[in-house]
Amino acid sequence: MTAITHEAGTTALPTGVGRSVPAVGELPLVADPAKVSPKDARELSKLYFDRLQSLEEGTEEYSRARGTLIEMNMSLVRFSARRFRSRGPQEWEDIVQVGTIGLIKAIDRFDLSRETEFTTFAIPYIVGEMKRFFRDTSWAVHVPRRLQELRVELAKARDHLTAVLDAPPTLAELAAYLEITEDEVVEGLVAANGYTAGSIDLPAGDDGEDAGRSYADTIGAADPAMELVEDFQALAPLLAKLDDRERSILRMRFGQELTQADIGAELGYSQMHVSRLLSRTLAKLRAGMLTDK
Repeated sequence: MTAITHEAGTTALPTGVGRSVPAVGELPLVADPAKVSPKDARELSKLYFDRLQSLEEGTEEYSRARGTLIEMNMSLVRFSARRFRSRGPQEWEDIVQVGTIGLIKAIDRFDLSRETEFTTFAIPYIVGEMKRFFRDTSWAVHVPRRLQELRVELAKARDHLTAVLDAPPTLAELAAYLEITEDEVVEGLVAANGYTAGSIDLPAGDDGEDAGRSYADTIGAADPAMELVEDFQALAPLLAKLDDRERSILRMRFGQELTQADIGAELGYSQMHVSRLLSRTLAKLRAGMLTDK
């Protein structure tokens, strides 16, 4: 530890603090905040928090002091993240990022007058952000936060009542214990199914007719012919409103597949006249099919 002197008096200068650089206001300028040890960071943080109280938010000096606080205390984030190591290295960066958000919130809300160590104050914020991250991203499907929290409460209630009753609790017992309705219990239990999701390529069963088949094999597909059924149902009343000549032309053109010239010869019309009648009839039907009424 080295001592430096500034207007506020003599301050012990921990390892990692630049010894040849001037102080920032009443603060020693930390050359590399990320390399300051946790022990020294605790002492320096008190100086920086005390200075922040007298600085105007948004000024360059305020931003510099706040940024130094964040970098010096990143060890708290890494320390908190270790409890989630089992989730694998691929999530480590995300965990540290959300933990940093918690650290920043703690810095912005910390008050020296509480006489509480910043470490004690910050850890719950950091861990809380990490847990919130897992809660919001671990679900296989999107479920409202209210139901996510209810799932946890139901799991705790089921474990407790099973131990007390020596048998799995009923819906009524769960509802009475949590002081909610049975419908809410059912809603929470159904929502809990969304926490994990299996692949549709997994086997649907080990024996019987489903043996060797995957769930994907049992999922039906949309039948294109269903659209034709709907169209026919909508078309039938429109055809009934046509006159005899219009229905005859449609029957010969689409039922008997006659050409317009053949239809003209059958009815005594020119091919051009048949074309106009057919176009007018089809436009009438098309307009009726597209109407919302």
